[in-house]
Amino acid sequence: MPVAKVGSVVLDCPDPRALADFYAGVVGGTVVDEGEWVDLEVPGGPVVAFQASPGYVPPRWPSADGSQQFHLDLTVEDLDAAEKEVLALGARPLDADDRTRTFRVYADPAGHPFCLCAG
Repeated sequence: MPVAKVGSVVLDCPDPRALADFYAGVVGGTVVDEGEWVDLEVPGGPVVAFQASPGYVPPRWPSADGSQQFHLDLTVEDLDAAEKEVLALGARPLDADDRTRTFRVYADPAGHPFCLCAG
């Protein structure tokens, strides 16, 4: 029997509402804004929360001397169509040139890496 269950996944960022709106555009769900803390409630999935971090420094990708800190793998039906949508929402490509792979890496507007993965 597990000791705990996942309550939420939390990302530090400079603007919690803006990042919650970005991910709501990507995965759907309802944004619940409490100021310095914003939840994205996704039906059938865990809550993704966004916390204000005044000294936030985004992770670097790739980085041999640092870590990603955190990333999401998002399963999609069509990598090309999903890429167009996340770029329109404000993502930027980090490692998306190799079209033979089943995943592509992007950064959200606050700099967190995330992957679109063929599902």
